[in-house]
Amino acid sequence: MELTGVRGDLVQRSFKVRARILQWVGIPCCIGIGQTKTLAKLANHVAKSAERKPGSYPAELAQVCNLTTITPEELEAVLAATPVNEIWGVGKRITEQLKQCGIHTALDLTNLDPATVRGHWSVVLERTVRELRGESCVDLEDSPEPKKQIACTRSFGRPISELSALCEAITHFASRAAEKLRAQSSVAGQVVCFVRTSPFRDDPQYSKSVSVPLRRPSADTGVLVAAAVAGMKSIYRPGFKMAKAGVMLLDLQSDTIQQQELDLDEAISVEAGPAKDRGRLMTMLDDLNARYGKGTVLMASAGLAGDQREWVMKQERRTPGY
Repeated sequence: MELTGVRGDLVQRSFKVRARILQWVGIPCCIGIGQTKTLAKLANHVAKSAERKPGSYPAELAQVCNLTTITPEELEAVLAATPVNEIWGVGKRITEQLKQCGIHTALDLTNLDPATVRGHWSVVLERTVRELRGESCVDLEDSPEPKKQIACTRSFGRPISELSALCEAITHFASRAAEKLRAQSSVAGQVVCFVRTSPFRDDPQYSKSVSVPLRRPSADTGVLVAAAVAGMKSIYRPGFKMAKAGVMLLDLQSDTIQQQELDLDEAISVEAGPAKDRGRLMTMLDDLNARYGKGTVLMASAGLAGDQREWVMKQERRTPGY
């Protein structure tokens, strides 16, 4: 969140925001404020740690931490108390390399020469160093980037052995993934379907996945469900108690770019033809489900028993929607 131009005591405003979130949503949270995105994320880590692990950071930085108002000496102490692996963008592999060079804390990383970091590691780590020094290198995003892949996976409420029930579940998962796909205005070129037993049960174990490429990238629920169900039928093996299944959509691209083709094969063009006309149908499908609730309109292969379907996950303790 960009705070430039916001007047008043930012710490006191943040405490009020935190209290309102706790009262309205019921979720405790911590707030971090910094000159850059990396410092703001560090401040959030400090706010959490100071509350949950007393003594790790000054107590006055608990719940709300504003690194823009503390002195340079206090900021150095915070950086020195922060392990380098807690810095946003510093992964496990880079952490090991940094520690081999004697860099163990965020302060050690901040004191490195940015040009040396770029030459020895990468421009990404150089940006991190500059951000820790207060130089903004990572812009705030007004909207999230489109996802590179979309998945919908669930554990079953009880073990499932029948193919019909698995096809119901995989239809539901593919339909939900298709809804997410259309929400970000994308189409998928590949559908991955998987199923597995529970590794925690003393039963015969089975785990299998299959990738089903689409002839033409699509966001049509019917096309994606057909591919997912075909994949499930190809990997299904009787005699196993399946505990989890899921669908992943890969090779995502914008729906504004479409590869067309000549309809030379009537048998194949049955799948290709309706896709040109079903955009409005998919929009209406999403609108009806958004207005009247999820699952109001669905693919018949998803089953009509609603929450009584045998594969539905256990939700006895779900918060009532009064």
